[in-house]
Amino acid sequence: MHIKDIDLNLLRLFDAVYRTRNVSRAAELLDLTQPAASQGLSRLRTLIQDPLFMRSPGGVQPTPKAQRLATPVRQALATLEQALGEVAGFEPSASHRTFHIHMSDIGEGRFLPELMVALRERAPGVRVETRPVPREQIAEALDGGRIDFAFGFLPMVKDTQRLKLLEDRYVVLLREGHPFTRKRRTGAALLEGLRELEFVAVRSHADTLRIARQMRLEDRLRLVTEHFMVLPSIVKATDLAAIMPRNIARGFQGGYAVVEPAFPQRDFVVSLHWSRRFDADPANRWLRGVVEELFRE
Repeated sequence: MHIKDIDLNLLRLFDAVYRTRNVSRAAELLDLTQPAASQGLSRLRTLIQDPLFMRSPGGVQPTPKAQRLATPVRQALATLEQALGEVAGFEPSASHRTFHIHMSDIGEGRFLPELMVALRERAPGVRVETRPVPREQIAEALDGGRIDFAFGFLPMVKDTQRLKLLEDRYVVLLREGHPFTRKRRTGAALLEGLRELEFVAVRSHADTLRIARQMRLEDRLRLVTEHFMVLPSIVKATDLAAIMPRNIARGFQGGYAVVEPAFPQRDFVVSLHWSRRFDADPANRWLRGVVEELFRE
């Protein structure tokens, strides 16, 4: 086999299958049909004279030869992407690039308004599309280019570049004038007093449920919902309490009270994540700079 026989797209396909351990998912990352991905993989197997991937429960597993090839192929692709990006450059005022960003609904409320104002001024043709990804797939989606960035408290996301944006903590949001706020309590007394409350929790933000479990408040849950941004109207209209980030709670306008119990592991860091593969990409680097300027504490 000679390098002249290898199509660059076959190497991209190999890298995607190796990272995802799944031909269908690799096809999705590369915007290929399943038959096209299978055909490309068959061609590569013939050229390299090795099966490369063997079927296994839930996907495929690499052969020893595929494992030896994986790192050199990934490094070569990253070098080429970086070189092409530097040649192409990035001009924000003339660009029509679409950036795909992982954010939760609460992240959209916190970051998008200010970000879109800045983009309108500096890059009016640039578009943003939020694309929520299951947490366990974020690193893979970043590496595969399915998303450009991920915002949030994402301790499970490993092997990415990251920029610390802000520190936050979980607090309790109540309506203004709630009977609970009439007693001044701190420390252990405040934690114990939480059992007087009834709560609404958010399923998609696991740490709110984790805190409820740790505080043995599961029997005090009266509503579990999917999204944070519905909470203000629920809290304002009822005596329900919501566990949520302080940074967001303080942003609600009028009619609310914030209580700060000493929850276990209540402090957390919100970061911006991106793939090492695109670290030198001019467009990626430009938007990182904008985000850092706007939001880094």
